Amino acid sequence: MDIQIQAVSKEEEEVLHNLMQFYIYEFTKYMSTIKINDNGCFDRFNLDVYWKGRNHHAYFVRVDGLLAGFVLVQSQTEEEPNSIEEFFIMRGYEGKGIGSTVAEQIFAMFPGRWHVRQSEKNERARTFWRKIISKSTKGNFSERFDERNCSIQEFTI
Repeated sequence: MDIQIQAVSKEEEEVLHNLMQFYIYEFTKYMSTIKINDNGCFDRFNLDVYWKGRNHHAYFVRVDGLLAGFVLVQSQTEEEPNSIEEFFIMRGYEGKGIGSTVAEQIFAMFPGRWHVRQSEKNERARTFWRKIISKSTKGNFSERFDERNCSIQEFTI
């Protein structure tokens, strides 16, 4: 199985928006405030910063050449650590180690301080991130909850 992380270009923005519809749909089970529009689509993310900012990075995840998900990363600045902004692997690719491989590759691409946040209701994501972060840091990370009760793991790679 060939797993690739490919930078998304501005010209591929529509493809990313299409993938994000599946991602947003997954969140409807955790957030009752997400509603579908009359056109049958969810609201689009504002991705402008990913084409203009030098600290924001959008990647497609491909498995054997086929789209399998995406990752949005904010890279470290003087004030802020690296952060996984959004992370999505399509259901057909779950349970095959793809998410773990992608997460490890992303951590390696952006060495330094990190924080990764998950919704309090998304226990699957919290379990996934705790496991991969623990493996990547040999258990050397801290976890806290923010004012919205989101779980945040903090660590250095």
